[in-house]
Amino acid sequence: MVAALELYLDVDATRRVRALWRALEAEGIPTLASLLNDKHRPHVSLAAARTLEPSTIVEALDGLTVGRGLTLELNFVGQFVGRVLWLGVTPTASLLAHHADVHARLAAAGVETWELYQPGRWVPHCTVSMRVPNPQMAQAVRRCLEILPLHATVTGAAVADHANGIDVPLT
Repeated sequence: MVAALELYLDVDATRRVRALWRALEAEGIPTLASLLNDKHRPHVSLAAARTLEPSTIVEALDGLTVGRGLTLELNFVGQFVGRVLWLGVTPTASLLAHHADVHARLAAAGVETWELYQPGRWVPHCTVSMRVPNPQMAQAVRRCLEILPLHATVTGAAVADHANGIDVPLT
């Protein structure tokens, strides 16, 4: 299971990422659209762990406007080991400072997150697919490049664990 603190993109950016997902799905490349029956929406995860208790996260982040208003520039395509394909977010000073602030508050509340999401290790990204078939990776990368660059504004955030039906918005 995976739980995450997700940042959500504005309407236009969300529409463009969903159009990319549909194009890839039409070519037989699975995306987040088909993972867990379309429960995912385009997002950038600030933190992830096997589980996150929503009430603890809400309390830890009380008084902080999580992500809202941040400007994101998605300018490149990347891959993680395991056939994971993503759109890369340029790591600006304001994004990295916000990320560090969120993690400092989570740590102070005793919330443990995966090391790869910790400040200094985090690669900001918007996942496209968790399992691109190897023979179709080049095709998928080309399709991703067609929508870049992508300018987005963060319009909301939530604690989400889609496999367990958890989706708790943050203010």
